[in-house]
Amino acid sequence: MRRCCLLFILVSLMSYGQNPARVDFTSATVSIHPDPIEKSIKGSVVYTFEVLHKTDSVYLDAIDTHFNKIMVNGKAAPYSYNGSKISVLAPAQLGTHKLKIDYEVRPKQTVYFLGWDDEIEGNEQIWTQGQGKYTSHWLPSFDDMTEKLEVDLSIVADMGLQVLANGSLKSLDTVNEYHRRWHYDMTNPMSSYLAAFVIGDFDKKTIKSNSGIPIELYYEPKDSTKVEPSYRYTKEIFDFLEAEIGVPYPWQNYKQVPVHDFLYAGMENTTLTIFSNTYVIDSTAFIDKNYVNVNAHELAHQWFGNLVTETSGKYHWLHEGFATYYAYLAEKEIFGEDYFYWHLLDKAKILYTLSENGDGEALTNPNANSLTFYEKGAWALVMLRQLVGEKAFKSGVANYLRKYSFKNVTIADFLAEMETASGKDLSSFQEEWLENEEFPWEATKTYLIKHRHGIKTYFQLNDADEETIKNMKWYHSGASDELKRQLILMYGEKIPVPDLKTILTNEKDLKTRQAVAQVVEKIPFELKEAFESLLKDESYMTQELALFKLWSNFPSERKKYLDKTQGLIGLPNKNIRLLWLTLALVTPDVSPKNKQVYFHELNGYTAPHHHFEVRQMAFQYLFSINALKDTALVNLIDATNHHVWQFKKFSRNLVGKLMADQQMSQRLKEVYKTLSKEMRTIFDELTKK
Repeated sequence: MRRCCLLFILVSLMSYGQNPARVDFTSATVSIHPDPIEKSIKGSVVYTFEVLHKTDSVYLDAIDTHFNKIMVNGKAAPYSYNGSKISVLAPAQLGTHKLKIDYEVRPKQTVYFLGWDDEIEGNEQIWTQGQGKYTSHWLPSFDDMTEKLEVDLSIVADMGLQVLANGSLKSLDTVNEYHRRWHYDMTNPMSSYLAAFVIGDFDKKTIKSNSGIPIELYYEPKDSTKVEPSYRYTKEIFDFLEAEIGVPYPWQNYKQVPVHDFLYAGMENTTLTIFSNTYVIDSTAFIDKNYVNVNAHELAHQWFGNLVTETSGKYHWLHEGFATYYAYLAEKEIFGEDYFYWHLLDKAKILYTLSENGDGEALTNPNANSLTFYEKGAWALVMLRQLVGEKAFKSGVANYLRKYSFKNVTIADFLAEMETASGKDLSSFQEEWLENEEFPWEATKTYLIKHRHGIKTYFQLNDADEETIKNMKWYHSGASDELKRQLILMYGEKIPVPDLKTILTNEKDLKTRQAVAQVVEKIPFELKEAFESLLKDESYMTQELALFKLWSNFPSERKKYLDKTQGLIGLPNKNIRLLWLTLALVTPDVSPKNKQVYFHELNGYTAPHHHFEVRQMAFQYLFSINALKDTALVNLIDATNHHVWQFKKFSRNLVGKLMADQQMSQRLKEVYKTLSKEMRTIFDELTKK
């Protein structure tokens, strides 16, 4: 027996790879207890699987996991493990079997423990991100989208905290005076990367779709006044997508929860969208940064990605292109056709520029960038709908979703359904839009001009002479707000000052006024009063632009502008407050005593408990005025190991700049002496590179 097991281990180590024709995993009952202090998870999972044909082994992915017990049908089972994959001796009998794995793991990624190392009450969170990070870091599972199974999660967490996971909450049990166990149940299968949970201090508001689906909107208690603007249009989006897609929402319920320092804008885990808390906003912020697009995008994924899933990354268009497209349709429903077509133009211009620079990519390229999958992918569907007609398009999409529900697909599968619905040969479409690296600019331009007269006018005025710009007919001839804004951005300071003054005096549209704030760099005295009115606009981005440009153009009145804007915070990234503090620190009329208070506040925003966007801006401002002191430098070194790669990269680049400066390099060496062992290790690794 021992010899047989040793032979099995040697063979299995060389032959990892599950054959779905031989073994089919159908369900997983998962029980976990995350330990936020140790940043670890102790868990158990029971898999039900079918042996369809004789096979030697069953395989799962499990990253750096310690196994306490592995049993098949209640008996200890031989297994092999190489640090990332586990192979378990398969039962000899065909039919249904149980695989139980008791394990412990300290995830290096995918599960994020935030707020447990500071002294701030109520900011503790644990949340997951499976796509691109792999669920196998916290659960022995399948890093293969073609293995779909029903996953039921049971999670133990501290008393007083909320736990969210895929599916419906079936029961909530008291474990002891410190912990509760939350039982969630799924009724349909999904890919492992969509398994998710969130633990934290949340309240919720529950609404229902027209079709009766419960929609749970979570928020932190401190953000109760921001629920309406943050989740504005959620019900309208849900009802619209169900009607537009033509297939009922395929899951039991839908939950949305904002978390701190999330890696992306949002993630469409099955029934549980996790999104960045930078979208938790007040009504003033709505015009500049709102959750509508992300809200619709992640919801659309519940059909395109979760219900019907790509076979491999080569077919990623079937996820991101579709979610982006349907989000744009939802925005069209909410904000109108003008918004929709001008937004498409903005994206087309970006894609065309990339294409002209030789950076165009095919939608069938599995290594294409996000802009290709999302924006070019959405444009492909816009043009496909025009090609086959609305009726055939909607019929084809609905048939595709029904036929491949809870299955995996290729682009060929989708195109076959569209050809059947439309009776058209789509090979030319496939070549032009999916396989071609170049962006079809002329086709998109023709489409937009056909659907929007304002866009036709825009292209006609693109190369307008100075006289045309000055006579302002383009502004006074009944142009839409979008056309006005685009032309102001295009013409910039070529627009005569009296006309800029007229626009600011008479214009009510906030985005049109913001365009003036964007293009004017030197403010002439005759425009000063009108420009000052921008400080009162209901837009935090406009207020930020106006403050900086007025402060820059009129040095003798800097203190006046600071006094007018002293209480403003701005967007969730504190855009106005951080700028204000920086300007106050370099304004001579501000007293030294007040400057000390302001520096302390700005310096404090570099601390780890603040959102990474706030920290990054604080670091940038302090660096720009040569005010990075020891506390900020320690926080900067800490940031070089942050889980959000963009912020991590920024922090490492900034440390590199500081190390290149002799004085700051010496300052960092002094700071190094005060660091903890862990922080020294991070700094040592960084400076070696």
